[in-house]
Amino acid sequence: MVSAALPWLDAPLARTLRSARAHHALLVHGPAGVGQLGFALELARAWLCEHPAAQRGAPGCGQCPSCHLVDERSHPDLRLIVPEAQRAEAGLPEDGAAAEEGSGAGSGKKTRKPSRAILIDQIRAALDFSALTAARGAHKVVIVCPAEALNPIAANALLKTLEEPPGAMRFVLASGDAQALLPTIRSRCQPVALAAPARDEALAWLRGQGVAEPEPLLDACGGQPLRALELQRAGLDAAVWRQFPQWIARGDSAAVAGWPLPVLLDALHKLCHDHALATLGAPGRYFPGSSLAPGADLARLTKTAAWLRAQTHHADHPWSAALATEALVQGTRARLLPGP
Repeated sequence: MVSAALPWLDAPLARTLRSARAHHALLVHGPAGVGQLGFALELARAWLCEHPAAQRGAPGCGQCPSCHLVDERSHPDLRLIVPEAQRAEAGLPEDGAAAEEGSGAGSGKKTRKPSRAILIDQIRAALDFSALTAARGAHKVVIVCPAEALNPIAANALLKTLEEPPGAMRFVLASGDAQALLPTIRSRCQPVALAAPARDEALAWLRGQGVAEPEPLLDACGGQPLRALELQRAGLDAAVWRQFPQWIARGDSAAVAGWPLPVLLDALHKLCHDHALATLGAPGRYFPGSSLAPGADLARLTKTAAWLRAQTHHADHPWSAALATEALVQGTRARLLPGP
């Protein structure tokens, strides 16, 4: 069970199952990286479970055919709507149509990267699904994650269904940035707030996942344990994170070669933030214990942060990753550190 793997979700899951039976739409929100998708899937498992206890508000049994189908993302009464780029992360198979587009040498089809937005066609398919009769039980469930990835057209299409939900349909919108959603969508959902686990609990969980030195990674991710685990699995362990400020100070782009551009940009943002704290005489948040040189001045650091935000919009552009990495490292070094 996901809740067993993420113990800090047990209490909010029990509360939600007791209180949410009369609500057709939930907005599960909290800091990204605390388990919103896992929580939403636990709700779906409980609502679709065939064990009698689940019908009285208990978690899914984890043993019946419906629970296994939820685990396999193949339950006929469940739709999981995620951006195309996050299908593998969510346990879904690759979108065949998207994979076919641009495939094959000389195919003549335009190559594109998977979308990081939830598109109108996905919502239309979910709405068509909502009009069907449940295949195995009394309920059907649609999960949208992350809900802030809905593009404006898709968000408005979903809003119309939230206003007049069909029958026993239940929606779970999972979000790491609920304020980015349309106010009208937020107002039609019962909010379910998830908090990051206590530091000791998060560290114990990370050690249980095989992270030998979790403290620097948890700091790097602002206390979000799932994000910390992702860094570890991507090869960014505690030793790498501690060396990152020195690599940028030297302009050593080779040291971060192969880092996904969104990960590199996030690390550069956090380094800029901690340089600002050093300039103010405060300890670092993301690189505690590092001897960061104060920035030239706060105005320059603010401009550096704005420049990095602008680069974030191009992180998925299909240009040369090596050239992009070099430009980011050298550009940040030139802007971040005091001049001679």
